[in-house]
Amino acid sequence: MAEPGPGGEGEASPAPKKRRVAGGERYVPPPRKLSTGVSFGPAHFAETTYYFEGGLRKVRPYYFDFRTYCKGRWVGRSLLHVFSTEFRAQPLAYYRAAARAGRLRLNEEPVRDLDIVLKNNDFLRNTVHRHEPPVTAQPIQILVEDDEVVVVDKPSSLPVHPCGRFRHNTVIFILGKEHDLKELHTIHRLDRMTSGVLMFAKTAEVSKRIDEQVRERQLEKEYVCRVVGEFPENEVVCEEPILVVSYKVGVCRVDPKGKSCKTIFQRLSYNGKTSVVKCLPRTGRTHQIRVHLQYLGHPIVNDPIYNMEAWGPARGKGGKIDKTDEELLKALVEEHRSKQSLDILGISEEDLNSGAENKDCGNSSDCTKSARADPIHESSCPAEDTEDPERDTKDPERNDVAACPPNSDSNLETLEKNKELGSCENQDGQTGEKSSEEKDPLCMECKITRRDPSPKELVMFLHALRYKGAEFEYCSKMPAWAMEDWEE
Repeated sequence: MAEPGPGGEGEASPAPKKRRVAGGERYVPPPRKLSTGVSFGPAHFAETTYYFEGGLRKVRPYYFDFRTYCKGRWVGRSLLHVFSTEFRAQPLAYYRAAARAGRLRLNEEPVRDLDIVLKNNDFLRNTVHRHEPPVTAQPIQILVEDDEVVVVDKPSSLPVHPCGRFRHNTVIFILGKEHDLKELHTIHRLDRMTSGVLMFAKTAEVSKRIDEQVRERQLEKEYVCRVVGEFPENEVVCEEPILVVSYKVGVCRVDPKGKSCKTIFQRLSYNGKTSVVKCLPRTGRTHQIRVHLQYLGHPIVNDPIYNMEAWGPARGKGGKIDKTDEELLKALVEEHRSKQSLDILGISEEDLNSGAENKDCGNSSDCTKSARADPIHESSCPAEDTEDPERDTKDPERNDVAACPPNSDSNLETLEKNKELGSCENQDGQTGEKSSEEKDPLCMECKITRRDPSPKELVMFLHALRYKGAEFEYCSKMPAWAMEDWEE
């Protein structure tokens, strides 16, 4: 989306004046003023197309620009050093080839030498060939649409908005591309694997009004889930504090050092093996319902994080894990790796190879912003899609713009010779395998064949059933797995 000039809409902005620089000195322009608000539009939606296969919604690979200003800790370091220490998802040979291809640009000038030393306000742009994990092909049902809000029934496996490896396979993009619902403001979020009622405001004023209700704890939330074993018949209240273990993998646990929270549970039915439970979260911590159920010894039946063997024989009941956080994360990753299901966690081998987590992150919101800005690394940030409406960011990834690699002398010599280089033109059709035009000789992902998840693997039995505020109440239907007579 184009940014208006400082003189206002319709008035041409003056060309920036370049200051004189001494011989050999590199000019660094001042930072640009970034646009505010939600800004996904036709240019973003046209980056690629969907196709459907085996009960899955898939995104055709496409070219995409990651853009960021030089971070403070990078100043005085060479690009090569930054890539080798902070962006280890790719080998250095890839970054050298990307530079030769003109895919790395510093202050919009092609980077020819990775030994160039970064300065404050340097603007880095990296063009990558982007692949997105598949999600369920189940359509998004619109429950309510009026002048103020859009309320949908979100299927499991869809992130709310762009995060990590997901962009087009998100609720925001699907609503924009398939329902022409644009410029939506996020009011609250759901975990990627959680289904159910999800609200968006159509204007900033409506968003602000509902935000005030959220801050005043006037928003009532009701969830339903199916858990392991016979849940107690009487009401159960859990107030154990929750701590984030990993922002990258998106794992939390009960810990005295965590944030205070409260969830009320009430059993609805029991079929001899599993129970359907109503959940009333009084706070909105990341994975709150899932972590509290695990602590109570009744994890959600198919929870891909909190009902795994990695937690030990008791699977985290009573907070007993008997592993350090590092050992727990390693065990979780290895368990999913053995099942070839890392995509269920929203991460890839490349994410795991990229090194230690961002130590500068004070909370998952900060971590999310940092990861989005990274020019190379596609951090997963599953913890960023949370049940906590108070930690919402209103304009996710608003400054990212897709771009084709320039058809100019800056292209990599090998790419010019390789006829399989993908173009940025959209591929027509809704079904079919990857075409040769969608392959990129620099892209490691293009060389990998991944196992697709089954539609069953993309469902978790946790559903947002009802959201009620001072002036509204929105409900969805009870999911099939929550019916009293349901059997797997």
